[in-house]
Parts: sequence; C-alpha cells; structure tokens
Amino acid sequence: MSGATPEPSVTSAAVVGGGISGLLSALELAKAGRHVTVLEAGEAWGGCVGSHVVGGLTLDSGAESFATRSSAVADLAAELGIAGKIVAPHPGGAWVQLPEGARELPKTGVLGIPANPWDPEVRRTLGFAGSLRASVDRFLPASVGTRAAITSVSALVRQRMGRRVLERLVEPVVGGVHSADPALLDVDMVAPGVRAGIRTHGSLAAAVAAQRRGTAAQGAKAGSAVAGLRGGMHSLVTALVAELRRRGVTLLTGTRADAVARTADGWRVSAGERMYDAGLLVVALDGPSAVGLLQDAVPGLTEHRPDAGPDVKLVTLVVDLPELDRRPRGTGILVAPQTPGIQAKALTHATAKWDWLAAASGPGTHVVRLSYGRGEGPRQDGSPEAQDAAAGPPGGAGPGAGDEGLFQAALRDASSLLTVLVTADDVLDWDVVSWGGVLPFAAVGHRQRVAQVRRVCAAEGSLVMVGGWLAGNGLAAVVDDTKRQVADVLR
Repeated sequence: MSGATPEPSVTSAAVVGGGISGLLSALELAKAGRHVTVLEAGEAWGGCVGSHVVGGLTLDSGAESFATRSSAVADLAAELGIAGKIVAPHPGGAWVQLPEGARELPKTGVLGIPANPWDPEVRRTLGFAGSLRASVDRFLPASVGTRAAITSVSALVRQRMGRRVLERLVEPVVGGVHSADPALLDVDMVAPGVRAGIRTHGSLAAAVAAQRRGTAAQGAKAGSAVAGLRGGMHSLVTALVAELRRRGVTLLTGTRADAVARTADGWRVSAGERMYDAGLLVVALDGPSAVGLLQDAVPGLTEHRPDAGPDVKLVTLVVDLPELDRRPRGTGILVAPQTPGIQAKALTHATAKWDWLAAASGPGTHVVRLSYGRGEGPRQDGSPEAQDAAAGPPGGAGPGAGDEGLFQAALRDASSLLTVLVTADDVLDWDVVSWGGVLPFAAVGHRQRVAQVRRVCAAEGSLVMVGGWLAGNGLAAVVDDTKRQVADVLR
C-alpha cells in the first residue's frame, strides 16, 4: 500500500560502518554464530584502507602499512589465509627534513623519542647541546611529567628532554603519523605505557628503551617497525570481505544509517526507507558521526562527542625518473613543521619502500606520495616567527586547496625533499585522495573521554562502539581493540 511503513528487516546483529573496524566486528560476530548485516554509506569497503589506480598501478589510497609492535594484524592476515603476503619494507630507513637540511631519522622507539640521547645519529640531529639537555632526563625525578592525570606529548617531552628533541624528532614524527601538533595530543593515547614506563624505569629514555626491547625492531632503521602486504594493504579488505560473504554476512553498500532508536528487543536502525531491527548494534564510524547517530537513542553519549580529526589530502605521483633509482631519501622523509618552504608534512617514496611495488612499476618508474594537512596548536614560545612556522608557508597548498594547486605544491615539495627535480613532464599520472576528518584525533583528555564512552555503551548491554577514535591511530590498535570490544559484549 502506498505510504505504508515498510516492515523492518530482522538481523541478530547490525554493524553501521564498513571500514576495517566494522568489517572485523562483523567477522567476530559471524564466528560467534550471529546473523550479521553491515550497512555502509559509501560504495567501497575498508574506509581508510582503500585503493585507487594511478598510472596503471593499483595502489593504497590510505593506510599502506601496519605497526609490528603487536601481532594483531599479522594474526588477522593468517586467519584470512594471506599471511604469506606480509612483507617488510626495504631497509633504507626514513629521513627527517629540518630547517638546515635533511638528516637520517635516528633509531627511535616511540614517536621519535630517543632511547639514547648520545647515539651518534641522535647527536647529529640534536647537536651537542641538544643531546646534553636530553640526557638530563635520566637525573630527573620519575614524577616529572607523570604526576598530572593528563598531559600532552609536547609537555612530557619538553619537561624531560627539552625543546630540541621536541622540534627535531617528535614534531616531524607526530605530524607524519597523527597529522597533529604534539601539544594537542594526549600522550597516554598515542604512546600508551610510556608514562608508566618512566615510573618503572626512572626516565623517559629508559621507558622508550624498554619498549624497544619488546619489539623485533631492536637496532633496525627508523621507519622499519612496520610491515605491509604484497599487492597493498587494501588486499586485507578484499580478503576480509570475501570471508564475510563466505560466512553469509549481509553486506550493503550505499546504505547510510540515518537514525537509531531503542526497541523492546534491541535496536532499530533507519536507512532511508529501510529499517533494520537487531538485538546487538555495533557502530563503527568516526567519533562525531557515531555520537551524532546515537545521541537520541543514548543521550548519555552527547556530552562525550569528540572533535573531528584533521583533514588530510594525499597526492600520489607516478613518475618516470630513473634518477630516483638511488633512493636519495630512503623510504621517505618526515618534515619538521618549522622547515621553511615545504608545505607537505611527509613524503613516502613507495617504490623505494616496497620491493614488490618497484618490481610492478618497472625500471625508472617511481611512486611518490605526499601528505598535506596537520592539526596545529599554538607554538610554545609564542614568538611571531614560531607562529608563522605553525601556520605554514604561504601558497594555499593545505587540505583546502584545489587538486591542481596540490599537484603543483607536490612537484615543488618532491623536488626539494628528494633532491631530484620533479616536473610535470616527468609525471605519468597523479591523483589526490581526500580524507576529511577521519584520522582519530587523540586530544588531551581523550583517554578519559574514551573510558566514559565505553561505560555508557556497557550500560546499554547490547551496544558496541569501535574505530580508530576510540582505539588509537593505526591498524594494529584498531584490530586489537575491535576484537576485545566484540568479545566483551558477546560475554
């Protein structure tokens, strides 16, 4: 009958969001015998683990590696039958671009923080005075930087190791990984266990060294504590979706959840003219979207709505430049935010990083990816020069710039960072991928917000919220947290 309310589809579990956390939630629920329906607003699965074709090559459009400090992603790959695709990056190591020039990034354990301030590579980057100030860390009381309930990455590093470590090592790494100023980030979210390690081992350097001893990356080049998949990280999504289909999970793209309501038996999700009733609900969206979707059904979440993450744009260039065969900057280069004349925050030389991609590209053909966009905070010294550095150089090549402007900026930045002139004539193909606010933004106090969100969800009994904004940045963190959250609600 025209105008009649459609009957809802019934499923024992509904998952809203088809990124990695949503797909993995569906897998864990299906393994537990649940009938699962996944609703994804877009037309592609995987969220930030996506792909695009540039110059005839299928490349990662988002995440292109995972941290190996935990086995979470490797275990998932094994479960999906693709463990044989796991590959290590080329051992070329990463570099950091400083105002006075490029340096090899020292072997550091956490967010660029050195385990030994007198390591020759660290001293070359910091200078004698910088290493001397950083070494004061070992003589400070363990309470320095750990006494407060909440502290930022910047505050901890400045207190214990000084400004030079912050500006020359930590800011480039944090900017490259989290697209944010370390003054804005909660250290307990982006470097869990470090402050506890200071209390246990007596200094920040010792805490970092202890974490390094627990990894396979001991003594490895900076930037090598990661792995990837032959063919690209997006092949993880392909395998995950195939496994979900094999298990009978209902996968719906182009289906945006508009509203959620409580029912006597669980939850009703409205998506356009369709409704889905489920006993168990998993919301796997970015933080603002997740809270916005649930705020009517679960009002207790409203006050815990997080800020959106920074907007990031990735410019991928496929170039014909045999001069890059020598890997002039190893696997890539991170840019200190005070560096003049460079607008990118990081550059990945993908064909230098991944041997499988170099083989697929062929001799002389290279894939270079530059990242733009960084959540900035006020510089610590408040000087006009520092404020100008925080604002970045003029030219409008930030996330708000058009694709052509970003392309031109990428040519300039790639030329400067790689020390090889890259012109439009060298470019075989290029693409710009926009990620609007999807990187989790672990602002100071965010850990406490996560705990409160989890308490509100637990009180509902049949509601799970997952994703990077709760788990922390990186595939390993998301995979591990998602499995734990789904296991908890099933128990």
